[in-house]
Amino acid sequence: MMENFIVQYFLNQKVTIYCGGIATFKGKIKQCENGIVQLEIIQGRYTSISIDKIITITA
Repeated sequence: MMENFIVQYFLNQKVTIYCGGIATFKGKIKQCENGIVQLEIIQGRYTSISIDKIITITA
């Protein structure tokens, strides 16, 4: 359910993802499947975030 929401509204958009505490990630969502969001943080560098750890996504 959350995967569909992320793909529909945020795929290929620059976002800030907050996961609590100091865990904040900024970048472009490149992929979202199997419970993982792949975020391009700078050109050619990626990080993967578990969807169940996400508190907010801001575009």
